[in-house]
Amino acid sequence: MQARKFIVRCLLVGFVGMLGCEASAPFVHDSSIVPNPQFQKFEVDSYLECNGAWELMMPSDWSPLKEQWHDWLTTDFHSESGPSIPLEIERVEGLTQEGYHLEIRSDRVLLSATEEAGVFHGLTTLRLMLPQVQTDAVRLPCGVIDDYPRFEHRGLLLDCCRHFMEPDYVKRMIDLLALHKMNVLHWHLTEDQGWRIQIDAYPELTEKGAWRTEKDGTTHGGFYSKEQIREIVAYAEMRNVTIIPEIELPGHSSAALASYPWLGCTGEAMEVPNDWGVFKDIYCAGQDTTFVFLRTVLDEVMELFPSTYIHIGGDEAPKVRWEACAKCQNRMRDHGLHDEHELQSWFIGEIGQYLESHGRKMIGWDEILEGGLPEGATVQSWRGMEGGLAAVAAGHDAIMSPTSHCYFDYPVESTDMEEVYGFEPVPEGLEGEGRILGGECNMWSEHAPQALVDSKVFPRMVAMSEVLWSSKETRNWQAFQNRMDKHYDRLDAWEVDYGWETVPLSLDWRTSTDDGCIQVQFEPAMKGVGGTAVFWPVNDVRDEVAFNLQDSAVICEEGVIRVALTRNGEEMGGGLEFPIAGHVGAFKPVKIGHAINEYYPGRGVQGLSDGRLGSLDFRDGSWQAAQGENMMVEVDLEKAISIDSLSMQFYLYQDAWIFVPDSIRFQWSIDGVSWKGNWLVNSLSNGYSALEPNDAQEVIRTSYGVEEEARFIRFEAMNPGPCPDWHDAASSSTWIFMDELVVHQKH
Repeated sequence: MQARKFIVRCLLVGFVGMLGCEASAPFVHDSSIVPNPQFQKFEVDSYLECNGAWELMMPSDWSPLKEQWHDWLTTDFHSESGPSIPLEIERVEGLTQEGYHLEIRSDRVLLSATEEAGVFHGLTTLRLMLPQVQTDAVRLPCGVIDDYPRFEHRGLLLDCCRHFMEPDYVKRMIDLLALHKMNVLHWHLTEDQGWRIQIDAYPELTEKGAWRTEKDGTTHGGFYSKEQIREIVAYAEMRNVTIIPEIELPGHSSAALASYPWLGCTGEAMEVPNDWGVFKDIYCAGQDTTFVFLRTVLDEVMELFPSTYIHIGGDEAPKVRWEACAKCQNRMRDHGLHDEHELQSWFIGEIGQYLESHGRKMIGWDEILEGGLPEGATVQSWRGMEGGLAAVAAGHDAIMSPTSHCYFDYPVESTDMEEVYGFEPVPEGLEGEGRILGGECNMWSEHAPQALVDSKVFPRMVAMSEVLWSSKETRNWQAFQNRMDKHYDRLDAWEVDYGWETVPLSLDWRTSTDDGCIQVQFEPAMKGVGGTAVFWPVNDVRDEVAFNLQDSAVICEEGVIRVALTRNGEEMGGGLEFPIAGHVGAFKPVKIGHAINEYYPGRGVQGLSDGRLGSLDFRDGSWQAAQGENMMVEVDLEKAISIDSLSMQFYLYQDAWIFVPDSIRFQWSIDGVSWKGNWLVNSLSNGYSALEPNDAQEVIRTSYGVEEEARFIRFEAMNPGPCPDWHDAASSSTWIFMDELVVHQKH
C-alpha cells in the first residue's frame, strides 16, 4: 500500500492550544489514559526513546483528514536533533468503526484502524501518553493497546438557547469532546428564551426571536449564521464529532411564537420570555400552516446538518391551548384521536415521516412515548430509565440521559463525579428488539451563562466519557481517581475552568447526649481540603461560634454553618453553607402519611426529623416532595416535653410547579390519640389565592406557638390542587416541598 510521509516533531500537541513550559525531567508514560482503553499491556524495561521528529506515514488515499493530522502533530516543543521516529498508520479490515490497534516498539509506532475515526482515536491515545510540557527526553514503554468504544453514541447536550454561547466557545467544547473520545454534540438551538439558528425563509426568527429583554432592562441574545454553522459542522467533522441539532416542537416554542404569533392557537402577540419554566403557548396542531412552517425550517436545518439524526424535543408540552382550540379539536375528530396526548403523538409522527422521507431519523425526549410512539423514533430517556426500557421493549432505540446521573446543570450536591461514574446506561430488565445506543450528559443553561459552563461540565464529563467508552468490567472508581489526579494537569493545560468533582466536605450529624442538640463533624471529601467553620444562629440571640473543621461541634438551635474552604493551603472559590437545626425532635421515631418520591426523597422517612434543613437549592437532598397529594409527618418525642413552638419550611418555585400548601395544620398530643391544633387556611405567603405569576425561588417558613406539654407532634400540608388558570401548566398537578418538622423545647 502506498504511503505518504510527513515530518513532525515528537509531542502530539493536538487541536486545543497547549501551554509552553521550561524543560523538565525525563517523562515516562504511566498508563493514565482517560477514558480507559479496553486492553493495554506494556513491557518492563523496554522503551521507545522519543527525542527527535516523527516520520508520519499513512495511506495517501485515506482522507483529507491526513492534512489536519499533520497540523495537530506539529509543535515546537522538541528539538529535531535526535533520529526520526516512524509513526506508521495502516488501514486494516475487521476493526469496529471507531476501533484501533496501537503498538509501540523500540524503534517505531504502528497504528492500525479500519475507519478514519479509529485513526483519530488512536492518535488521541498516543497524545495522552505524551507529556503536557516541554521535555528533552520522553520514553514510551513498548506495548500494545487494543481499543474501541462500548457505545456508539457518546454525547453532550449544549443548550445555547437559555444563554447564548459564542461560536469559538462551541468549537472549543467540540475540541474537549474529541479529546475525551466523545463523538456527539447535541446542539440545542431553539427554545422559549431564544431562537439561535438562521432560517432564510423566516427572518423574524432571528431578528426578534433571538433576543430577549432581561428583568434588569438589558438585552440578551444572539444567533448562529448559516456560514458560522457550516464552519462549526465542518470543524466537528474533522474531530470525529457529529452535531445533532435540536429543533423543539411542539412545546418550548415561545421564541418562534413571539416572532410569528400565527403559529400559536390564540394568535396573540407575545414577547420572548425572560424567565424559565414550561409555557402553555405551543405550536398549534390544528392548522396546516404550522406544518408548512416546520417543514420549511427543517429543510434548511437538514441542508446545514448532515447528521443522520435530527432531535425534535417533544417534551414538556402543556395541552391547555389545544384543549381550548377549535382547530386542534377538529384535527382530533378528523383523525380519530381520543385525547390531546394522541394529538401530540400524531403531530410528532407527521414530523417524523417528513424527516424519514428525507433519509433522516428522529430523536425525541421520552414524552414522545405518551399517546403512542411514532414509527422509527429514537427515545432520549431523561425522566429516569423507564423511557429507555419502554422504547427498547417497543422495538425502538434509546439514548440514556436520566436526571439522576446525566444532568450537569445540577450542582455536585445533587450529582457528583462518583455518581456519574457509577452510571450504567443499560437498565436492568431490558427486553425487546430495540437497542441502547449510548448516553448523553446534558448541560442546560438556565442558570449557567457561558462563563460557568466549564465548571458545570468538567470534571464530570471526563467520568461520563469513561462510562460510555470503556467496558463495564474494566471500570473501577479508585483506579479512575488515580488517573484523574494526572488528568487534571491536562485540563489545566487546556485551560479548562473545571469545578469541584464533589462537595469538598461531607457533614456527618447525629443526636447528641444533650437533649435537643445534635453533634456535627466534617469529613474532607477531596484531598488537601481544609478551612474554617462558623455557626450563625438564625435568631441572633447570641454571637456566632467558630470551630475547626477537624473538631466536632454541638448545635442546640437553628442556624447556618458557613465554611470557608482551602485546598493545599490556598483559598477555594465559593464557600459552603449547611442549614441545620438542633431540636428535641431530631432523630426521634417518625411516621409519614405520603409516599416517598424517588426523585426528591429528602433522606427518607427520618429526613423530615434529622436536623438538616433545606437550602435555596431544592435539589440539595434535604427537601422531601410529593406531587398531587397531601403530606404528613408525625414525630414521637418518646416522652412528654414542654413545647415552645413548632416550625416547618416550604419551597416556592411556581415555574417548576412547586407551590405552598393550600392549608396546614400543626398538632400535638400526650397519648397519640387525642390531638390539639387547628387547620390554618391560606396562611403562607399572604395566602395561596393571592399568589401571582412569579419565577422567584424562595424558602418560606411558618412557625406556630404551642407552650404546652406534648409527646407526639404532627404536621399536615394540603396540596393546593392543580396549577391555577394563570399558570402555563394550568390543570397540571402541583408539588409540595418541605424539609423538617422542628420542635422547639420551652426553657
